[in-house]
Amino acid sequence: MKKIVLLLALVGLFASCATKKNSNISTVMLTGKITALGITTFQYGTHMLKVENKIYALRSATIKLDNYVNKLVTLKGEKISGYPIENGPELIDVSEISFK
Repeated sequence: MKKIVLLLALVGLFASCATKKNSNISTVMLTGKITALGITTFQYGTHMLKVENKIYALRSATIKLDNYVNKLVTLKGEKISGYPIENGPELIDVSEISFK
C-alpha cells in the first residue's frame, strides 16, 4: 500500500512539473527587419529583429535565419524564459517565418 501511495505521489509531482513548464510558454507574432547579430553586449541568439523601438534576439533550430537577413518579415515564436539577461533583449525561439 505504501508503494502505491508513493508511486501516485511521484506521478502527481511529475505531472505538476510538466504543467508548470508549459504554462511559462509565451507565443508571440512579430513583424520587423532581421539583421545578423554581430558584436553585442549580450551573448545569446544568432540574429536580431527590430520592432519599432524594441529589439529582440532570435534563434531557431528549424529555420535558417540567414535566408531572411535585411528583409521585412513576420515571425512566430516563443519567448524563452530567463531572458532578458543583463539588460539585453528578450530571446525568441522562431518556429515560423514569412516575408511581409
